[in-house]
Amino acid sequence: MNKLIFAAIFLSVFLGSAVNAEDISTDTVKLKINNTTFDVKLENNSATEELINHLNDGNVTVEAADYGNFEKVGSLGFSLPTNDENIETASGDIVLYQGNQISLFYESHSWSYTKIGKIQNVSSDELKGILGSGDVKLTFSLN
Repeated sequence: MNKLIFAAIFLSVFLGSAVNAEDISTDTVKLKINNTTFDVKLENNSATEELINHLNDGNVTVEAADYGNFEKVGSLGFSLPTNDENIETASGDIVLYQGNQISLFYESHSWSYTKIGKIQNVSSDELKGILGSGDVKLTFSLN
């Protein structure tokens, strides 16, 4: 009888911690652009899983420059797995390009990218104003 009670307690603790591990999975991260911080809703793919692994070690900062009058792009300093698809981006979309470049869109564009996520609760005009016309610092963090 004692073995049965012990097994029941062990399973409830083990299964309870497995549920808690799922609860702390990260589906959003913070993105600081210059001095403004946003929530980014992440895609569920191998690139974002690996990005989270990097963020567990500390913030990731990307020095991004304007490209084509529709995006800010910069090097991650490391590579992530790619799941490229031809997509039409929109303002606020964050994508991985060539496995090691982050692009943040403030206008739409079509190309083959791995989608990382989307900035939440910001209009296209607000985002353009925050990004400005020059280079920006994009800092990703878990909190």
